[in-house]
Amino acid sequence: MTPSAEGLAGDTARVRTRTLGDLRIHALESGTQRLDGGAMFGVVPKPLWERRIPADERNRIPLALRCLLVETADELVLVETGLGGKEDEKFRAIYGVDNAPTPGSGHPDRLLELVAECGFSADDVGVVVNTHLHFDHAGGNTWRDGEGRVRLAFPHARHHVQRREWEWAHHTNERTSASYLPDNYDPVEAAGVLTLLDGAADVVPGIRVIPTPGHCPGHQSVLVRSGGETACFVADLIPTMAHLPLPWIMGYDVEPLRTLESKRALLRQAADERWLLVSTHDPRIPWGYVSMEGKGPVLEAVP
Repeated sequence: MTPSAEGLAGDTARVRTRTLGDLRIHALESGTQRLDGGAMFGVVPKPLWERRIPADERNRIPLALRCLLVETADELVLVETGLGGKEDEKFRAIYGVDNAPTPGSGHPDRLLELVAECGFSADDVGVVVNTHLHFDHAGGNTWRDGEGRVRLAFPHARHHVQRREWEWAHHTNERTSASYLPDNYDPVEAAGVLTLLDGAADVVPGIRVIPTPGHCPGHQSVLVRSGGETACFVADLIPTMAHLPLPWIMGYDVEPLRTLESKRALLRQAADERWLLVSTHDPRIPWGYVSMEGKGPVLEAVP
C-alpha cells in the first residue's frame, strides 16, 4: 500500500513511524485511559509498581490505547482498534478516557484521525486484527452515527480474532461481563467480515498471530516479519514495559499461571531472536527490545 501525499505523518507524539525490513509500521497513540494500579499489577506491592508508573489520587495509573498500523505490499493492516468513541460520559469518567479527536477534524474518534495523519482513510484498511475483544482493544471496531446507529469503522476490512475469544466474549460471567460490550464486535459478524481463527495463523504474508492465553483464554499476540526483522505486538500479555518481570501479572487476568507460561516462552524467543516488542498500554514507551540478564528480561528502549 502506498499512502497519499496529503496528511503523511512522520515520527510525532501521536504517530511514531519506523521501518521494519521492507515494511513501514506506525504506532498510533489513539488516546489514554486510567485503571486501578493495584488491579493492573496484581500481587505486586504498590511501593514496587508505583516507582515505575505513579498513580493518581484515585490509585489509577495512565495507560496508552496504542494501535499498530502496518503497510504491507498488498494490504494495510491495523492491529487493535483502541477504545472508540461510543461510550457515554459516565463510562469515560470511570475509566479516565481521553481519546477525543481534534475538534473539527470530522472523525468520530482519534484513531481514525491518526490513520488519516498517516495518509490513509478508513476505507484503505483491508485487515483488522483484534488481540482480544475487551472494550479498550476492540472498541474502535465500530462507531455510533448521529442517529444512534452503530457502524463499522473500517467497512472494507476483514476482522480477525480467535474463535475461543469470540466464544468467551459471548459466554460472560459476573467477573468478565464488564469487559465485553457487544456493540464493539457483533456488528462485525453481522456485516459478514469476521474471520475466526483456531490457533496460530498467517493473516497476510508477513503477519502472523500466535495464541498467548492467560489474560483471557483466546488472547493472541501479533508477529510482523520482514527482511529478517520481527516486531511483536504483545497486547495484554505484557500490557506495559513495567510488566516485563515474569511474576508481574495483572489482577484482571483470568488464568494468571497461563499468562506466566505464555510470557516466559514469548520473552525467551523475543530475546533470542531480537524481536521489537510493541506495547499496547505503556504510557511512555511504544516499543523496545529485551535481553535476558540475571533474574529476568531487561528492556532496551528505542529512542
